[in-house]
Amino acid sequence: MYVTIADFIREWNWEARLTQQLLEDLTDDSLKQKVYPEGRTLGRIVWHFTTNIPEYLAHFGLKVNQAKNSADVPTSAKEIAETFKYISSYIAKAIEQQWTDESLKEVQIAFGREETNAQILMGLIKHIVHHRGQATVLMRQAGIKPFGVYGAPKEDWIHLGAENPPL
Repeated sequence: MYVTIADFIREWNWEARLTQQLLEDLTDDSLKQKVYPEGRTLGRIVWHFTTNIPEYLAHFGLKVNQAKNSADVPTSAKEIAETFKYISSYIAKAIEQQWTDESLKEVQIAFGREETNAQILMGLIKHIVHHRGQATVLMRQAGIKPFGVYGAPKEDWIHLGAENPPL
């Protein structure tokens, strides 16, 4: 759990870099990929977690700009990646400017239960990680080798000489 804003910012920046690398591998065509016909597209999922960041934090009291409309999914993978890059940097600065280490201990109602602001920030990162996992599956289905976020994809294991890559 985060004890200081610096703790959060360190992890936020790390996870944002990993997410950014994944987003930069997307193609415009891959944004249309779905798991099943009625499912959300890869573009909808990555746009959701990108635009949800300021919405989520505004709900918990941060004063942030919510300029992007989450309903209007871009058809450009580059636009999504650039928007994520801007928002992730902007949010880090907003948190550093508006919350203190003491703010992390404050309790709010989040999704029907009491949580500290530190837990709320952890929830934000977990939300992005959850959807990032979905995105890697859809990327594979779209023919894109996913970036190895917390482990190499099978192609990298094979390239390294592993006959039976770990699952």
